[in-house]
Amino acid sequence: MKKLFVLAIAVSLLLTSCSIFDTIENIQRLRFKLSSIADFKVSDISIASKNSYSDFSPVEILKLTSSILDGKLPIQFVLNLDAKNPNDGTGGSPRTNLTIESFPWRLFIDNKETIAGNIGNPISVPGVGESTIIPLTLELDLFKFFENNSLESLLNIALKLGGAEGKPTDLQLVADPVLGTPLGNLKYPNEITVVDFEWR
Repeated sequence: MKKLFVLAIAVSLLLTSCSIFDTIENIQRLRFKLSSIADFKVSDISIASKNSYSDFSPVEILKLTSSILDGKLPIQFVLNLDAKNPNDGTGGSPRTNLTIESFPWRLFIDNKETIAGNIGNPISVPGVGESTIIPLTLELDLFKFFENNSLESLLNIALKLGGAEGKPTDLQLVADPVLGTPLGNLKYPNEITVVDFEWR
């Protein structure tokens, strides 16, 4: 009887160890990527249809100049973050849904650190092999971080991100994800740098 009890404990520990290993392995498959930028505004002026400084009207330039003279140039936009969970049950691994419990991030523009934040609520990423879009609504004062730049230079930074041809190529999101699992919350061992040109 005692031998059977010890064997049962050993089997239980082995199964738990396998479960932990599988869970960690599945978590490591989760990937992130910056997808797109939407609804970009500079001092409440939409720049979605603008390509260059000359596309701003005299009235808009006056408003933006006034904002600069006040020592600020507020911008706001939605950064769409893609999360991809490839644990769809194919390739020998079990289908696994993952939950992002926390996603503390720091935003870099042109390699310069700006603001930091987190998601408001946990986000489920189903194991269906497709990406889940996580919209992050961001607001910051561009002048605060690039105060030595002229108005035209500041607008060019904004246009590269949120203008008609804008892409998140000059953005990086350094994040420290925490994922919910059947074994409890698991934190990534290291920060990850999320970019637009590859999954990370």
